[in-house]
Amino acid sequence: MNRETVVLFPGSFDPFTRGHAAVVEEALRLFDRVVIGVGDNISKRGLLSVEQRVRLIEELYSSNPRVEVRAYRSLTGDVAQECGAQAIVRGVRTTADFEYEQTMAAVNRHLYPSLTTVILATPAELSHISSSAVRELLAFGRDVSGFMPEGVDINEYLNK
Repeated sequence: MNRETVVLFPGSFDPFTRGHAAVVEEALRLFDRVVIGVGDNISKRGLLSVEQRVRLIEELYSSNPRVEVRAYRSLTGDVAQECGAQAIVRGVRTTADFEYEQTMAAVNRHLYPSLTTVILATPAELSHISSSAVRELLAFGRDVSGFMPEGVDINEYLNK
């Protein structure tokens, strides 16, 4: 009896970058299905609305039935349980990212003992890419196409 393995990849994804896409690709090598959970933090005003972020990611993975995108406003562990995930996947770029994710993994393990956190290193050539860097560059009118997944024009989402 084979059970489908599902992983939740949570984040704000404001915007979704090449680094995020690399984590999704690696997660697809390890799991049958990846659910990308777009966190809706109502106390933060982002570059893109949650709806725009979800649409961007859905359009990016529209031809891949193994990827699902959903917005959420609850605890990540609750969302993982709702979508049948056995694990949460997180990407890390730096040792500071790792330390933060290690702490979050311990909290989640305490609250959700059956939920595993898998920490994946972002490829070195993408480690300089972050959503906050993209937002800052956009604020100064700079081209961010090299930071975005192939085929994604962030301006299409900003102007809607």
